[in-house]
Amino acid sequence: MKNALPRAAAACLAILGLGLGLGLAGANAQAENYPARTITMVVPFAAGGPTDTVARLVAQSMGTRLRQQIIIENVAGAGGTIGAARVAKSAPDGYTIFLHHIGHATAPALYRKLSYNAIDSFEPIGLVTDVPMTVVARKDFPARDMKEFLAYVKANKDKVSYANAGVGSASHLCGMLLMTAIDTNLTTVPYKGTGPAMNDLLGGQVDFMCDQTTNTTSQIRGGKIKAYAVTTKARLATMPDLPTLNEASLPGFDVAVWHGMYAPRGTPKATVDALSDALRVALKDPVVKQRFADLGTEPVADERARPEALRVYLKSEIDRWAPIIAKAGIYAD
Repeated sequence: MKNALPRAAAACLAILGLGLGLGLAGANAQAENYPARTITMVVPFAAGGPTDTVARLVAQSMGTRLRQQIIIENVAGAGGTIGAARVAKSAPDGYTIFLHHIGHATAPALYRKLSYNAIDSFEPIGLVTDVPMTVVARKDFPARDMKEFLAYVKANKDKVSYANAGVGSASHLCGMLLMTAIDTNLTTVPYKGTGPAMNDLLGGQVDFMCDQTTNTTSQIRGGKIKAYAVTTKARLATMPDLPTLNEASLPGFDVAVWHGMYAPRGTPKATVDALSDALRVALKDPVVKQRFADLGTEPVADERARPEALRVYLKSEIDRWAPIIAKAGIYAD
């Protein structure tokens, strides 16, 4: 009898070990077989906008590498936070991923209540691209250049309307910083994405907006809207005649929109690595590089399209924008 207990304990340990072994084997098999079905990439803005454009270009090439289709799901609203919350709550199995821009770093300062943590709720996959922004207006806006634009806006602040993709979006932040720089409050018209905002700008329902080159380049080249300036410190190689805001008496104004890709927290490292590998291959795809160039941007360097690079950069951007947003007094519920 005195050996019964040890034998029972040994049996329990054996069963436990078998269970753990099977569990680990199952997890390894899942990682080895990934991806076994279609992947959903959530874009937290409406279809047709600049982030949506970047996502669709990258998703197609990544899908080829992974030998599975990556479909885009647009979950718009609240400056991208609705889509972010959706992914944060998704199963960490690599079949729901997320592409967001700089708004992922500004949300913690902009929103008093978030149902997720911008850092802790996600596994970084890698950076994708840095996109300059442009100040553009309806085709018949009266100002001929940026100097006249600023003078007109200040003189007609009660009449001029500014479109953006919603509170917390890159276009909203850019516009708020511009208004702060010129000490002028304007009528703001929020949309659920820059796609709908651009449609109304083309139709003349709003006066101007600050938007990414991925959404404005073709419209500028087609003469459908007026372009006044680029928000980065250097001029664009694709539109060298477009001055910077620094050259338009707004020194220090420098805003570019970076895009990052994430998975829900707890996604296996092997799965994250597979996605990151597919992303880096996609960013070297000649078709992707050419389409990015056509849109006034380019893929990030290979070392930045990695999980740890995005993790470090996201933290630095959260730290960078928090005091700027606080000083500008920009908040959302």
